[in-house]
This record gives sequence, C-alpha cells and structure tokens, in this order.
Amino acid sequence: MSKFETLTLQCQDGYNLSARFYAAISESEKLPVLVCPATGITKQFYHQFCVWLQAQGYAVMVFDFRGIGDSLAGPLKNSKASIVQWGQLDIPAAIDALLARTDAEKVTLLGHSAGGQLLGIVPNYHKVAKVVAVSASSGHVKGLKGKTKLLAPVMFNVIFPLARITKGYGPTQAIGMGENLPKDVAKQWAQFCSKPGYVMNAIGKTVFEDYHAEITCPFISIWSSDDEIATEINVKDLLRLYPKAQTRIIELDPKSYAHKTIGHMLMFKKSHQNLWPVIEQQLAV
Repeated sequence: MSKFETLTLQCQDGYNLSARFYAAISESEKLPVLVCPATGITKQFYHQFCVWLQAQGYAVMVFDFRGIGDSLAGPLKNSKASIVQWGQLDIPAAIDALLARTDAEKVTLLGHSAGGQLLGIVPNYHKVAKVVAVSASSGHVKGLKGKTKLLAPVMFNVIFPLARITKGYGPTQAIGMGENLPKDVAKQWAQFCSKPGYVMNAIGKTVFEDYHAEITCPFISIWSSDDEIATEINVKDLLRLYPKAQTRIIELDPKSYAHKTIGHMLMFKKSHQNLWPVIEQQLAV
C-alpha cells in the first residue's frame, strides 16, 4: 500500500508541478511540513525521510521544482524554468496546496540547499511559521572549500556557458550533481553564487519584490562541518539576509554521529537516519 498520494499542483502562471503528499498517520497538532528540494534533486530522493516524518505524526508534502524530474514538461533544452520562478511561483503554490490539504493556517518549510534559500522572494512567506534549512547557504564561490572550490568556477564559467550553446541545458548529471538543469537555472545558479547574498544578486534585475527584511519567523540552519558548499561562512552569509528573523545555526560533526562524512547531500539518506531526529527536533520546537 502506497504511503503517499501523487498530486499535481498548479502555479499562478498555470505551470503544473508534480508533488507527493504524505498524510499524517495519526491526528496531531503538529504543523504540516513542506520539503523543498535542492537544485536538481527530485522528490524521490526525500521519500524515506518523508515516510519517517509521516510516522512521527507530520503531514508532509514534497515536490519537483519546474524543469526537474516529473515537473519537466517537454525536452529539457526547451525549458524556461529558472531559480527565480522556483521562489516566486513554485514554493508559493506548494505552500497553498499543503495548507488546503491539511486545513492548517501555516506550514513549516524544510528546505534542502536551494530549497531553504528562497523564502525572501516567496510572496506568501507569511504562511510559513518556521524555516528549517538543511545545508542551505549563499553558496558563494569564495566561501567554498575542498574539491568543490576548484570544480565550481569551472562549472559556472566554462561548462555551463558552453553547454548552453551546444546542449541547451546545464549538464550537471555527468559530474554527479543531480538532474541536468534547465539553462536558466544553471545560469542563475552561477550568477547567484558569484557574489555574496545568493538571490539578492537578482534584486532589481529579474526580481522586483524583495521580502527578506519583512520575514520574522524562526530560521534554523543545520549544516555539517564537512560540507564543501554550505560552509560556515556561506551559511552565515545566507542568514544575514533575514535581519528580523530569529536565526540559529546548528553545526553537525560527522564523527559525533558515527559517520565518516555527511557533506551536502547525505543528511536525508537512510544511511544517515540517526540524524533525522536532530532535524525533527527543530520542526517540533
């Protein structure tokens, strides 16, 4: 028996997103949780974690951003999806759909990487009671470390521009960084990470409504000390964008949880499920 229901969400511009809804197993006063994926990562990646949250008494929704996974309509090279649209259109549609499904007044937004970096351009941000951001940061290239510090400039400045012309999309799958990306997602990712502030680099260019300074809900950032992207300096760079929010940082040391590595992606893997109560604790408080 399936533990979830597959839904189609319609955004304000008419675009359809594929989503999964995991109904709470037992009645609870816990706020529903909206899982917002990382760049190029599909909803399937979060399935085991969502099932676990469901068993803890939460109603959960996870979705594919436009241009990704089951929310890709037509050939990838023809996709006009962008990160800005993810924040301005996709996340708002998912928030409203989850509220309609649960009759709740607000949701908790659990964002992984990019999924936790866009609330400042989400028009219905006031329907979010709390953000728990996992491995979320500004991703500024100068704040990266390890192999990623070497790879990112090549990807952003060489691979993406060339592939935009030759392939019509960002070929991230070949280098183990999730699904291939719509060309404008790849372009904006490079632009946003080229300077501190992430999506703030689009304000006044492709984004004309900025809500960062209006957001007052708690914003908890959970990151691992061995993350090469969401490093301490980049995590703090993201949090500074929310001057009125109650921000808090929780740093995880892999060795403290008997792991060789956690990095940017493993916190949601079943192999690292001993970390899930750490995340859930922040959802509950």
